[in-house]
Amino acid sequence: MKILGIDPGYAILGWGIVEMKGNKFIPVNYGAVTTEAEMDMTSRLKTLYHSLMTIIAEEEPDIASIEELFFNTNTKTAIMVGQARGVAILACANSGLPVYEYTPLQIKQGLVGYGRAEKTQVQEMVRTILNLKCVPKPDDTADALAAAICCGHSANYRRRFEGKF
Repeated sequence: MKILGIDPGYAILGWGIVEMKGNKFIPVNYGAVTTEAEMDMTSRLKTLYHSLMTIIAEEEPDIASIEELFFNTNTKTAIMVGQARGVAILACANSGLPVYEYTPLQIKQGLVGYGRAEKTQVQEMVRTILNLKCVPKPDDTADALAAAICCGHSANYRRRFEGKF
């Protein structure tokens, strides 16, 4: 079972693919899609969409996991990240991937066992679970891998897909 994790953003969109075999996670590929600050939002969204479509076509994941939007005090930024998140979900849906959504709290709980864990704790768990020499960079990539791992641990995932893959 290959799981695509996505950490949505319009400047940097982190992605990571892990293969789940039993209870073990194996890193397949990961990275980040970046857009330039001088690009208009339409061009940024188009770049994100086409890049994700290419990644999905090349890597052929079975399901996708995306982090839900954490709303902070900057409404404009939240709306722009929400647009990037929508484009990521659309790319997955257009590729036929079931999409599972997790809050940052659920992802932290799923990896560290504590929903208020620090970002560095989550990143270190990603490194440990995937047996990597160092934490993937940028941070958005590690966050995407964390979303994929969380999805693999999800009881909802296990019930729905048991025996199908």
